[in-house]
Amino acid sequence: MLCLRDVAFGDVSALLARYDLQLAHVEADTPIPGSYWGDPEAGVIGATVYARDDTPVHSLLHEACHLIVLPPQRRVLVHTDATDSVEEEDATCYLQIVLADALPGVGSERLMGDMDAWGYSFRLGSTRAWFERDAEDARSWLQQRGLLPALAA
Repeated sequence: MLCLRDVAFGDVSALLARYDLQLAHVEADTPIPGSYWGDPEAGVIGATVYARDDTPVHSLLHEACHLIVLPPQRRVLVHTDATDSVEEEDATCYLQIVLADALPGVGSERLMGDMDAWGYSFRLGSTRAWFERDAEDARSWLQQRGLLPALAA
């Protein structure tokens, strides 16, 4: 499992900053604020993503993407649990795979493998199968909100 310690903190921080998010580094053996799943999974509070060196990159990107898909007025209200919307959850999963390609040393292939290893569950059996053959709704949802075209910038 690829963790924050395995990538450049500055690269992740810069990627999140493109979406007006902050990345907060949490010291080892310190509870991660706003973590839905508990340590070492990333946490979210407002526009900040919290992560330790042992936080999986897929978790960090997933939580960041939860914030990215939210309008700013909802984003500021987030604490731990970002959504109960199936559409937003699917868009979050799709976007985290896309954003993985923007991080040196990560990439979508690696991220999808880590998502499968962690236990993400898709009806076609794997993250890759979902992304390639069953994610039209998520892709459309992101496109309608202008979140995919912005990635080319």
